[in-house]
Amino acid sequence: MKGTKLYSILTSTCPVCHTGKMYKNPNPYVLSETLKMHEHCPHCQTKFKIEPSFFYGAMYVSYGVGVAFAVAAFIIAFFMLGMNRLNTFFVIMGTLIVLLPVIVRLSRNIWINFFFKYDPQKAK
Repeated sequence: MKGTKLYSILTSTCPVCHTGKMYKNPNPYVLSETLKMHEHCPHCQTKFKIEPSFFYGAMYVSYGVGVAFAVAAFIIAFFMLGMNRLNTFFVIMGTLIVLLPVIVRLSRNIWINFFFKYDPQKAK
């Protein structure tokens, strides 16, 4: 799967070499370090932040990712578990709160992969 954008998105690796890690701490639940990224890829030296405020665009992606998680939580709670609407609402809210650090990182990974492409030469 290495060499695909999906690999880079799911593993939080550099979108160019798919080797270097983008985040200083791999655990998104260390909340003080959720957004701390390396300035450059530790492996291929690709600069992650192309311009100031580059990751503001990830907020739009975050909305879509959050909606996808909310719809999945709704389908599981309402249709599969047969919960009423109020309990389903609480399940959706709980899901979004618990998965917030994951959603933030996932949206950043998706956003940066719009602008870079895999280079097998830099992966070596």
